[in-house]
Amino acid sequence: MRLILLGPPGAGKGTQCKRLVEKYGALHLSSGDILRAERAAETELGKKAQGYMDSGGLVPDDLIVAMMVGAMKKAGKGGFILDGFPRTVVQARELDKALDKAGEKIDALLNLQIDDAVVASRMTGRRSCPKCGGVYHVENLKPKVENVCDRDQMALVQRKDDQPEVVANRLKTYHEQTAHVVGYYNGKKPVIEIDAGMEIDDVTKAIFAKLDAVKIK
Repeated sequence: MRLILLGPPGAGKGTQCKRLVEKYGALHLSSGDILRAERAAETELGKKAQGYMDSGGLVPDDLIVAMMVGAMKKAGKGGFILDGFPRTVVQARELDKALDKAGEKIDALLNLQIDDAVVASRMTGRRSCPKCGGVYHVENLKPKVENVCDRDQMALVQRKDDQPEVVANRLKTYHEQTAHVVGYYNGKKPVIEIDAGMEIDDVTKAIFAKLDAVKIK
């Protein structure tokens, strides 16, 4: 299985990715995790990326793609799931070129669809414990005592990237850039649309059913 998993922030990509890995044995590949690993290992690609990041610039597409393709080659027979990558059509084109050279291909794109209002509610309502990292929600997953962690009684906080203005900006960026990747793959690969506004278990069931229907191997 070689999948691309896309969807706006707050769509549940991380949760569903874990379940896909458990069921199919594929390797979870996140561009952010791989970038951090390359930097920590001080690889040639990691050093180049570090230079851009230290100067406040964006890491070029060719470096990101090279890192991702390198990780894909290590995935083995179980395949891989690209979590939130490619983020732009340019990255998608470069990825296709690199995979062609490596004799690899993408089997399908899994697109989690969800209304912006639902995403905003999910993300802005999240609260986390600064000590244990436990996550709560002001409506859907309340602690036993308001704004206090059940585990260690620390006051819960709202992460900076969950603040309303940040969430709005992240959604804007997604619609302007990443959403167009779906259109790029339409007609080239199976594009599997999933309603991510359902309950988590229902989303998982829908994903498994549709993947089985297109006979991803």
